[in-house]
Amino acid sequence: MPEFRVGRQDEFADGDKRLMIVGGVEVGLFRLDGDIFCWRNICPHQGGPVCQGQVFRRVLDVIDESGQQRGRTYHDSDKNIVCPWHGAEFDIRTGRHAGTGRLRLRAVATEIRDGEVYLHVDSDQ
Repeated sequence: MPEFRVGRQDEFADGDKRLMIVGGVEVGLFRLDGDIFCWRNICPHQGGPVCQGQVFRRVLDVIDESGQQRGRTYHDSDKNIVCPWHGAEFDIRTGRHAGTGRLRLRAVATEIRDGEVYLHVDSDQ
């Protein structure tokens, strides 16, 4: 699988979201808590440009003792990318859809060597 250098690890600040074309494939690169996550820019729901969406903390419903919803709050560290076409939400770290395990983003293999970030992209997949 072809390897592409996309920059030094320290060039990507925490919270960064970068869109790029690597080996003819659109890729979204995200840096969270020092880790780098890369996904193909294709939403599994209907093919939208998922990596172009907004990043939000995961929404949590506040449920009282009787099972009634009493508002919302946000998770301190979980971050989701929200597809701009239909609002599908995916965990940036795992690529999993927030509501169902059936949908997930397609990962781009990422390697950090000597402070450099390399992506392994197969344009046929």
